[in-house]
Amino acid sequence: MSTGPATPTELSTPSERIGAIDGLRLELQLETIYDLLVALHAHHTEQELIDDLLQRVCSVVDPAHAVAVTRDAADLGQAAATVGWSLAAPSAEELLRQQLWRDVLSGGALLRRTDGELCGQEYAELVAMPLEYRGLLLGYIAVLDKEDRRGAGASFSRQDLRFLETVAAVGAVTIDGLRERETLVHRSEQLEQENQLLKEQLVHEVAGQRIIAGAAPMRRALGLAERIAPRNVNVLIRGDSGTGKELVARLLHEQSGRTGSMVVVNCGAMPEALLESELFGIEGGVATGVQARIGKFELADGGTLFLDEIGDMELSLQVKLLRVLQEREIVRVGGNRTKKVDVRIVAATHRDLEDLVTKSDFRGDLYYRLKGVQIDLPLLSERREDIPRLVRHFLERFCSREGIPVPRVEREALDLLLAADYAGNVRELQSVVEGAAALSDGVLDRELLAPLVRSREDAPQGPEALDLLSLERRHIRRILAMTHGNKTAAARLLGVDRRTLQRKGF
Repeated sequence: MSTGPATPTELSTPSERIGAIDGLRLELQLETIYDLLVALHAHHTEQELIDDLLQRVCSVVDPAHAVAVTRDAADLGQAAATVGWSLAAPSAEELLRQQLWRDVLSGGALLRRTDGELCGQEYAELVAMPLEYRGLLLGYIAVLDKEDRRGAGASFSRQDLRFLETVAAVGAVTIDGLRERETLVHRSEQLEQENQLLKEQLVHEVAGQRIIAGAAPMRRALGLAERIAPRNVNVLIRGDSGTGKELVARLLHEQSGRTGSMVVVNCGAMPEALLESELFGIEGGVATGVQARIGKFELADGGTLFLDEIGDMELSLQVKLLRVLQEREIVRVGGNRTKKVDVRIVAATHRDLEDLVTKSDFRGDLYYRLKGVQIDLPLLSERREDIPRLVRHFLERFCSREGIPVPRVEREALDLLLAADYAGNVRELQSVVEGAAALSDGVLDRELLAPLVRSREDAPQGPEALDLLSLERRHIRRILAMTHGNKTAAARLLGVDRRTLQRKGF
């Protein structure tokens, strides 16, 4: 004797069979809702979600035809799905142009229609349920004509409608959640791109200073510097005066992971004998009154030694430098004991070292020792798109230091700065901007800047363009003209002592 529940065919009366069928249908609906709750959260796109939603509705409600559609925030069709459509499946846009959608929008609740058509599909009965969440109509589900499993005249039951309401509520919440997730993912990707853009284009903070790098040539140079910074390889930085060679050297040091200090030596600023003792140190008693002191190599042990203007180093000293690079040890001037040093060399020059090697003015073996990796810095004229950012940066830094408001830069003044020639590159632009800010009454206009800048047509040609001393004197004359001959004010703008101007003949 069977102990399980009776199947509809085992029951004797029609009413018992109908009741059993209804019970099974309710069980199927509950199981479907549970499966729907689990399945809908597994979908990755709104179209996939709508497709599955409609298939599960049809498996329970048994319509002859069914359709679902969603719209986006701009009231444009987002996704559409159909089941049993005897005509070409309508698009989301077509469905949202129908009167049914306008009725759903105005009613906001379950709709029943008889004897009509939807996108060319005729029906005797239609039931539409809005997909609504948090007061926003996201779309609708519509079922057309109940499939008759037991005879003619079948219609959607109250149980069918309650199931449809439940599915629509679950579907609307899931669609909203999916859109929120997509928005968060999109925002996250956008922020990541923006962060990467800032990293690549704008801000490199080095020793309290900012390197502006929006132009492609500068981005490439800094990208190369960042890639090789952790590698223990010597670097040669090439670039004209004022292009930022020391800043890039500091970037290399700060991102190298080396625990020692960065020590700077300008090889063109002192005579050979003094430079030798500066680099290698000196023993006490070498000459009367000379005390022992350590050199820059020892100070930079474990860190970075930046040799600026390496092209100006005398040949005899180049030999000694080469030996240090090969042996990784130094001997102080006047001494005979060797000392091991762990120093990374970053050298810089505005000169063409290959040409100097050809002329025997620079040792080829030293050149190739220094040139583990070469970084070429562009002229400011090769990265003019960075000028507006540089202007803003210099203004903000100068005005913060001086405790004055940041002036507004007029469009014509910025155009003048963009068109100007900068033989001194970024350093010259900085002097011009700071000088103008000091004289500004809240606005930087063309009239204020005109005496300070030089157009490309007025730029010197030939040897004069390469004469740094001539460049310095021209710049000092411009600052003096701006201050109407006031040397004290000019010295303050130039960041030097007034006596320095006097020594230079001004």
